[in-house]
Amino acid sequence: MSPAAIELVDRLRKKRKGNWVFPGDKPDEHLAALHHVWTHVRKETGLGADARLYDLRHTFASVGAGGGLSLPIIGKLLGHTQARTTQRYAHLGDDPLREAAEKITTVITGKGKGATVTPLRGQRS
Repeated sequence: MSPAAIELVDRLRKKRKGNWVFPGDKPDEHLAALHHVWTHVRKETGLGADARLYDLRHTFASVGAGGGLSLPIIGKLLGHTQARTTQRYAHLGDDPLREAAEKITTVITGKGKGATVTPLRGQRS
């Protein structure tokens, strides 16, 4: 966990009885279902009623992949044991793909500052 997440968990623990971040109804038991907590989180953050808890995991993976983190690292952070699982989670958004395409196009069309285009074999420049 990041230092900010650890600090948040520590603050939550201090406000609750026992060692659980999400305590259950009985002492020393954890919350068995997150439905009520998730409903509260969606309301407080404005996520909307259709947001799913696993959407946060997908977003986490996608932001990591878009930021250049490797899939094995993202997988370890998410607790995945199979690389295939991480690949399904880490969706790249349209913006990074569009930005990459624009950079390539700029070089190919020669519109970039100092851009050079290397002709293919047998073609004139």
